[in-house]
Amino acid sequence: MTHEEGNRPPGLIASLGLVARNAIGLLLNRLELAALELAGVRDHLLKLVLVFALAVLLGGFALVYATVTVVYLAWAAIGWLILPIITAVFLLVAIGLILYARAMLKSGQLSLPATMAELKSDRDMLV
Repeated sequence: MTHEEGNRPPGLIASLGLVARNAIGLLLNRLELAALELAGVRDHLLKLVLVFALAVLLGGFALVYATVTVVYLAWAAIGWLILPIITAVFLLVAIGLILYARAMLKSGQLSLPATMAELKSDRDMLV
């Protein structure tokens, strides 16, 4: 074996092996990044579910107690008109909570921005 044969570039099979190894490494790297981001998304999703559940529970309690109290206190003065007024107030509170939940969703806390950016850069590099 001469000096020139030792410095030959690797053959086709060796090159394909290197490409496959690099592709698997890249895939594993992207999977690790996605797993890290999914952990953050899971936390934000759990927070969103907890906020929604508390809003529903507290809204129910508030609806019951406030309605009974206000109806009792205002019935003598305005009669049955107190009922639509109370309904409107609680409807506005419910709409506010829904808008808050939508704002949490739109803020991007449940997306995977780093993973998507890396996948896009990988696609751009390959194409």
